[in-house]
Amino acid sequence: MKPRPVTNIVLLKHHLQALKLPTILAECDKVARQCRGEGVDHLGFLLQVCELELIERERKAAERRLKGARLPAMKTIAGFDFGAQPKIDQSLVMNLMNCEYIDNKENILLIGTAGTGKTHLATGLAIAACARGKRVRFVRVTELVTQLLEAREQRELTRFKNQLSKLDLLILDELGYVPASKVGAELLFDVISTAYERTSVIVTTNLPFEQWTEVLDNERLTGAVLDRLTHRCHIIETGGESYRLRDARQRRAIPERVRSALGTGAPAEQKSTVEGQPAR
Repeated sequence: MKPRPVTNIVLLKHHLQALKLPTILAECDKVARQCRGEGVDHLGFLLQVCELELIERERKAAERRLKGARLPAMKTIAGFDFGAQPKIDQSLVMNLMNCEYIDNKENILLIGTAGTGKTHLATGLAIAACARGKRVRFVRVTELVTQLLEAREQRELTRFKNQLSKLDLLILDELGYVPASKVGAELLFDVISTAYERTSVIVTTNLPFEQWTEVLDNERLTGAVLDRLTHRCHIIETGGESYRLRDARQRRAIPERVRSALGTGAPAEQKSTVEGQPAR
């Protein structure tokens, strides 16, 4: 095969830059040598460099979606300890990973006390959604209410709500920790009402339904919110014992045993256990 004229190579790279094909520009020489050595024709070469370009574009797009989701941490479902929280329906969580609930405009409610894995599960589902090309936003309820109030004061509420309406999945974290004002509750209801059957919503909360009035100001508004969230909904109960507290107790168990052995610990009937073995 005759060597390519230098002018052709320069022109090719210029055209690739103009067409915004950086991966093909970076990889074309290496792929061309491989194809020449393997006897692959020009169409095979073109297919390979186009595939590399598409793969890199999807990788960068996935990074942008994850950044735009504003997740508090990169916690995946694979890293969740279902054994520590046996009340959680693991099969349901794994089925939700396929994101069909988003295609069907369904919601997810994660209900349980603090430290039982609600935010971890919501984050893991958000990462799975981003990987499947979904537009996601994660926000704590108190922060969202503050943003809505500020947008209202600055007469930018319509623009802010339009941004939220373009999402495929909106995650409202920690509903129930701080009561909303009357106006804040109404603005939050407006967001949920707008999302109804258009955008999937994941809510994490430490409150049973009958206590949502403590956050949403009145029974009428609470009933309207629950009506929309639970119409097409998957409910996951994470239980009542904090995983973080249990883990802290286990980490404290060893020094307690040491103190007991030295005669300065708790009475025998109050001694801690480690991994299910009685303290000695």
